[in-house]
Amino acid sequence: MMIRRHARGSIALTATALSAALLLTACGGSSSAKGTDGKLDVVASFYPMEFLAAQIGGEHVKVTDLTAAGVEPHDLELTAKQVGAVQKADAIVYLKGLQPTVDQAVDQSKAKHVVDATAAAPLVDHHLDEDTEEADGHHHEGPAGDPHIWLDPTRYAAVAKSVGAEFAKADPAHAADYQKNTDELVGRLTTLDQEFRDGLKDAKTRTFVTSHAAFGYLAEHYGLTQVAINGVDPESEPTPARLAEVQKAAGENGVTTIFFETLVSPKLAETVAKDLGLKTAVLDPLEGVKDPSKDDYLTVMRQNLANLRAALGTTTG
Repeated sequence: MMIRRHARGSIALTATALSAALLLTACGGSSSAKGTDGKLDVVASFYPMEFLAAQIGGEHVKVTDLTAAGVEPHDLELTAKQVGAVQKADAIVYLKGLQPTVDQAVDQSKAKHVVDATAAAPLVDHHLDEDTEEADGHHHEGPAGDPHIWLDPTRYAAVAKSVGAEFAKADPAHAADYQKNTDELVGRLTTLDQEFRDGLKDAKTRTFVTSHAAFGYLAEHYGLTQVAINGVDPESEPTPARLAEVQKAAGENGVTTIFFETLVSPKLAETVAKDLGLKTAVLDPLEGVKDPSKDDYLTVMRQNLANLRAALGTTTG
């Protein structure tokens, strides 16, 4: 989802950057099994992949996140240095189809240990709703399905297991630690999943309205209905017909809140909420974390749960 912007010419990986990266790699000589500090050199494409790599790798890995904290990942343009990092990595963790420049760099790398999240958690198409498959009137290029698999803790756990297995292959000496870390993380994700199940089971309404369609897996997994204002692209403008449909869905389902996200402007959600006399709140798609020193995947997901519970009218403590 949110893929149409990838068609911009400026996003394409330039031949100059690639050539420079290949030159840097060649000048550095042959790469060893690990970095000079003895750690596995891991490149992650964006925050959800970086979180898995860091949690599972622990002290045995050095993780480079290609997408800086607080940066919206879909428009990422790799520098020559970043392409060089991909070329020299011992292991790569990414989500194929989400960031074309990353895909191209990975395809041209010689890394033996690559985890594509979509192999562990295949993508599924999520439409806006049954009647508005393409509400903004455009065809959306990109991966064959919704990429936001990490918003379902069970799908995210499947990717975690793949990361742990690949790290063990790349660094057999620490395979037991990678397995232990993987098991612990999967346990935390299982607990999170149960918290969502318990926290949402008695919601007065099971419909929520969000600024764009990022929460299909979450909605599907917990028996909710996502109504998205502008579909897959958070920067597009919804049509009057779409706004009328959102208003109808909100009225029929007792919706109290319009959700917006943290890495794009809240103006659209605020405008729609004002027009409909509703409140606004954050529902974070977790494509990045603004301040990793304060928050991580688990804390943000629990805040999402709290915000959903408030909006959906749950009664459990």
